[in-house]
Amino acid sequence: MRVLGVDPGLTRCGVGVIEGAPGRPPRLIAVGVVTTPSTLELPQRLLRIETGLTEWVAEYRPDVVAVERVFADQNVLSVIGTAQAAGLAMLVAARAGLPVHTHTPTEVKAAITGSGRADKAQVGTMVARILKLDAAPKPADAADAVALAICHLWRGGAAERIAQALARRDASA
Repeated sequence: MRVLGVDPGLTRCGVGVIEGAPGRPPRLIAVGVVTTPSTLELPQRLLRIETGLTEWVAEYRPDVVAVERVFADQNVLSVIGTAQAAGLAMLVAARAGLPVHTHTPTEVKAAITGSGRADKAQVGTMVARILKLDAAPKPADAADAVALAICHLWRGGAAERIAQALARRDASA
């Protein structure tokens, strides 16, 4: 399965593509960021993010897209741009006919490091270790996107296989 992970952001939208299957270690295909300058008006920034994500989907042809689930802890205004970028990632995936799954930051950290309270450095270190890289992808947004993809491969992929097996069982009953 090929997974595109998206760590949404208005200034830097992390993207990472991995490939893997049960019983095999995941393999990094590509990692990067889609950036927008803060000097642009919001509609133009959103357009650049949508264009960039569309290019990633077209070039790397993922089977599924994993997006960080946005939540507002205290400052709702600071999360609006992130939520807009997350919505664009879901829109791009839907246009391409790809399934979209969201994962919380805590879920991703727990899947990658074993602790839902891990910091960005710990996540980056584990991403590098899991993928046998010399160093964590930079910037941290890119490493977070890869972590999302790994989380989905490990957790979401299993959930999808269980759901498909149950659907087959119910169809044959």
